[in-house]
Amino acid sequence: MKRFIVGALATIGALSILVFLGFILLIFIAAGSKPGVPGNVVLELDLDKALPEQVAENSLAGAFGKNDTTVHDVLDALEKGAKDDRVKALLVHVGQPGSIAEVQELRDAVKTFRASGKKAIAYADTLGESSAATGAYYLASAFDEVYIQPSGDVNLTGLALETPFARDAFAKLGVQPHIGQRYEYKNAVNTYTEQTYTAPHREAMEKMLGSFYGQIVRGVAEDRKLSEDEVKSLIDRAPLLGQAALEAKLVDGLLYRDEVLEKVKKLAGDKTKLLFVDKYLERVGRPHTTGDSTIALVYGVGGIARGKSGGSPLSSEQNMGGDSVALALRKASDDPKVKAILFRVDSPGGSYVASDTVRREVQHAREKGKPVIVSMATYAASGGYFVSMEADKIVAQPGTLTGSIGVFGGKMVTADLWAKLGVNWETIALGKDATMYSTDSDFTPEQWAKNEASLDRVYADFTQRAAKGRNLPLEQLQSLAKGRVWTGEDAKAKGLVDELGGFPKAMELALEAAKLPKDAQVRVQVFPRKKQPAEVLAEMLGGGGGDNSEDEANASVAALAPWAPVVEQAQALYRLGTKLGLVRSQTETLRAPLPDTQW
Repeated sequence: MKRFIVGALATIGALSILVFLGFILLIFIAAGSKPGVPGNVVLELDLDKALPEQVAENSLAGAFGKNDTTVHDVLDALEKGAKDDRVKALLVHVGQPGSIAEVQELRDAVKTFRASGKKAIAYADTLGESSAATGAYYLASAFDEVYIQPSGDVNLTGLALETPFARDAFAKLGVQPHIGQRYEYKNAVNTYTEQTYTAPHREAMEKMLGSFYGQIVRGVAEDRKLSEDEVKSLIDRAPLLGQAALEAKLVDGLLYRDEVLEKVKKLAGDKTKLLFVDKYLERVGRPHTTGDSTIALVYGVGGIARGKSGGSPLSSEQNMGGDSVALALRKASDDPKVKAILFRVDSPGGSYVASDTVRREVQHAREKGKPVIVSMATYAASGGYFVSMEADKIVAQPGTLTGSIGVFGGKMVTADLWAKLGVNWETIALGKDATMYSTDSDFTPEQWAKNEASLDRVYADFTQRAAKGRNLPLEQLQSLAKGRVWTGEDAKAKGLVDELGGFPKAMELALEAAKLPKDAQVRVQVFPRKKQPAEVLAEMLGGGGGDNSEDEANASVAALAPWAPVVEQAQALYRLGTKLGLVRSQTETLRAPLPDTQW
């Protein structure tokens, strides 16, 4: 009987393994079979949320499901579609867009698509319902035609920044922020140390908001053939009901979705099929896949931390691991086919040491004769600027947040909090400064002096390297530093970036730096290469990974199991805790958190 039971269990186990392997095989076969593109097609895009810059390799989504569509996916699809005779038009459902810089990247791509002679149509059930939709309308205004349904509104209500100040709350809890900053515009610490805006903080935020506002007003005015004064007046009148928006020439019609689809079919032909841009891209392939020369594309996305790139199931965000991004840059610069490196940066900063690790590889690539062109996305501030400042050229969108050349550091002293809770922490230490970084006690005067000296050293290194990298006199650079955040528009005027634009402008500069013609046929290759589903599966099961520290596999975003508990409410609490300084992973002396913009 015992032998029978053992044999039966072994058989069941073997069959289970075979069924699992067979299932995996079927998935791979299904993933490899791709239908074609219809002869008459309208590309479709659903912008119900912000598009990510990079998709972390955190699951077998490529085989078991659908990867998120990235900004670069949309740009590549529209570039291919503009030249494809089968593609007749573009139809976009405008929901909740991302940052102003992301919207500008998409607006540029839509206008380039339209320049090919093909129509782009935007529609929404409403542009705001008891919520602001300035960003959504700013995006929609770049299209040939804009439609909302008759019950919809246009909430072109302007811009607002919200910043929490929790000094009094920390005092009530018994938490004392003891943090130094360089200098008065390094406002990341003000949430902890102030109860309202300081004068420099308010000045910087008002300047930033004014730059954003001007960009939006000019864009909408140009696209809808209105004067800037008319647009400002409409913003002050909003929210506008559908009929009022139509009369104000903000929309071209009040149509339901089925009516919009009927209009699109009449435009493109009765036999026209809709096809999502990501599906189209899967079937036709990306542009820039052939050529004798290669332009390397390296991503630096998320808060900067030492070690490998990875993602957090709580924050739903990924981090820029200094070691991973440095390795990707190193592999690109060592590849003889690579003629230039396009470094796409989307980061609020983080660790000074990790930022310097990445900066060194940018410098090293240039020393090897490989030009580096930085393309800034939503933000490349503080540490994000540190990794960018020594590139040959820097490209930013007008709405990119950059600069924040400054540093902060210290700790949250929690001794009084624990005392209120009836908890007494007793410490035994050897070494005069063994408790310097402990949150259970305040800095001694000598320890505070050391903390201040450390901030001075980092600030001096930052400003001196930035001045050299940007070819500016140190005094001029220092006047632009002090921790101040600039929009891309203002940063260009100050000499902190070279050009305004997105991926296409950065690509143009990369070809120029590589001494290649503008119309040269080049291959764009992402470093590190994308992992195959089998490699991701092996990593999730405890295998995989590189053979050594220089193996390209170690440059990828670390895999997370698909069953990782990503719960939306937990993410919201985590983000709040991070904003209030209650959650912190690594030291983030070079960080400039993005303010909450209501638009």
